[in-house]
This record gives sequence, C-alpha cells and structure tokens, in this order.
Amino acid sequence: MIQTPYYQIDRSALIRNMEKVARLRALSGAKALLALKCFATWSVFDTMREYMDGTTSSSLYEVRLGNEKFGGETHAYSVAYADHEIDEVVSHADKIIFNSISQLERFADKAAGITRGLRLNPRISSSGFDLADPARPFSRLGEWDVARIETVMDRISGFMIHYNCENDDFDLFDRMLGQIEERFGSLLGRVEWVSLGGGIHFTGDDYPLERLAARLKAFSERFGVQVYLEPGEAAITRTATLEVTVLDLLNNGKDLAVVDSSIEAHMLDLLIYRQEARITPNEGPHRYMICGKSCLAGDIFGEFAFPQRLQIGDRISVQDAAGYTMVKKNWFNGVKMPAIVILEADGSQTLVREFGYEDFAAALS
Repeated sequence: MIQTPYYQIDRSALIRNMEKVARLRALSGAKALLALKCFATWSVFDTMREYMDGTTSSSLYEVRLGNEKFGGETHAYSVAYADHEIDEVVSHADKIIFNSISQLERFADKAAGITRGLRLNPRISSSGFDLADPARPFSRLGEWDVARIETVMDRISGFMIHYNCENDDFDLFDRMLGQIEERFGSLLGRVEWVSLGGGIHFTGDDYPLERLAARLKAFSERFGVQVYLEPGEAAITRTATLEVTVLDLLNNGKDLAVVDSSIEAHMLDLLIYRQEARITPNEGPHRYMICGKSCLAGDIFGEFAFPQRLQIGDRISVQDAAGYTMVKKNWFNGVKMPAIVILEADGSQTLVREFGYEDFAAALS
C-alpha cells in the first residue's frame, strides 16, 4: 500500500476530458494548448499529447518543460522576460507572446526567428475574484489601446486574449467575445492567429460544446485566423484526488479530524481563495472539520459529513487536486510532500514519484 499523502491521477478520467478537447478541436478547427501554469505533471503528458496540440507557458522553466516533455507547438508567454533569459526562452519556443509593447520592442530582434505575438487586455473578464481578474483596475496584463497597438502591427502575427476564469456560461462567453470583436475588430483581421486563452469550462457536465465550437469557427472565419485555446482546469478537472489519512481526532466544540496533509502546503488555492475542499459523497449523520497538520491555525480543508464516525487511520479522498494544486505544492512546515500516483484503467496504481527529506533539504540551502 502506498503511504499517504499522495496525489492520484485517474488516467481514465483524464482521457474522458481529453476526448472532449479532441471533439472541440474537430468541430471548431481550433487548436488546444495545455496551460502549464495550471497543470505540469509531465508523467501523464504521454496521454495528453495524443489529444492536444502542445503547451503554453508563463516562464522560462515552463516553456522548457513544454518543449522537452510534451512536444508539439510550444508557446512562450511571460508577464516580463529578463535580458539573461530571453535567448533560452526563444530556443525552446515556436511562438512568443509579449505582454507589453515595451517588451516586444525590447526583444523583437532576439525573437526574429520565431513567430511573435502580443497580449491584449479587453478590460472585461468573467472572474469573480479580484486577485485572479486579468481585467482588474490598473492591470499589467496586456495592451488595450488600439492606437498604440497599431504602431507595432508590423512586428507581430497574432494576439493572445485571456478573459475567462472558470467560465461555465456559454452565453457570457459569447457576449464578451462579441465585445472583443467590436473593440479590436480592426486589428483581428490583420493577424494570422488569435489565442482566446483558457478558463472556459467546456469539459463540464452539460456544457454546450457544439455551440462553443460553432462560435469559435465563426470567429475564425470572420477574421481569417487560426484560433487557439489554452485549457488548464478544463483539461484536468475531476481527474485527481489528494489521498490523506486521519492521524488524530479531538473535539473543541466541534468534532475535528487531523490528517497527514495541509492546505497551505498541498492545496494552496483553498487558502488563497478562502474555499472549502470537496469530499464525496459528503453525506451522513457525523460531521467533522477536517484539519491539516501544519501549525497554521486556519489550515482547514472544510466541514464534511460522513456515514460513520471517523477512526484514526481512516482514508479520505479530497477531490479536484490537479489544477492549480500540484503546481503550487510546497514544503511549508516541512510537511511531507505528497507522492504522485497514477490510477491506471485496470485499477492498478503506478507510483511515479516520492519526495523525502533530501528533496526538502535541496529546496533550501
């Protein structure tokens, strides 16, 4: 038996998502790039590359990982590149998307040998969190002034526009894309490709995939561009769990269960966005607050219902532990970092990687 804690990726669930990605590509003509900022666990790239066109990145290390471990098209993006890293970035990329006109002008010659693009900020988004809203006031993410963008059109062949965030509402996506067409229409028809970024929850249950495909195809035909999507969460939603074990039980006005994991170390987005974890089926007469083992007072996964009273040694599976989770794991408190496990289609488990003291010590100096 594999020792908890560990992240477990269900390959069959991953393939179900990938089949939806492939269907959207076939119906719309759009290409799909895995957003490594969301998920970069390369042990399953062998499965994903069969359904996707490549990767998109947010840093030098991500673009190198995409090039070396995934293959296909490798798009480089960063909020800002440094002088000492731009040559290496270009060496790993097929396309480079600059965040600002300043960066484009600074590094256009360095990137002359690959395709160049510019990020646009449409000043609208579907984000409900100011922290994650690319269109928040005074945002540094992309250019919005059409007149200024006009001055560099001879240096680029495409745009990246990221304005969706966990958006499962097709009508909202459609309306916002209409606003983008109206605002930037004079520019869109002059480029060869447009990435509409990620954040479209098209692999969710009951999402109107065919309507999305038709809208993307119409956009592509209207402006004569190759459309790209950059799914992150959509690619891996509901494909992984964080497996933990109950270490202690106590009551301080509520029944508490302490597990061998930590939200700050292993599911950081729960802490950042003040969200509860998801445990299924979450039903029964016995309620417990599931707590992490770090010293942080607010290290709490949430309150959940169980059919029987918990016992020390019980296993709990925390759902949705892939997107923006595995990429953010850390060594806070020296809590043992979860291993990485793949649940194969036949029900067997493949232990991909374990982490120990040597990894903890090597992360510091």
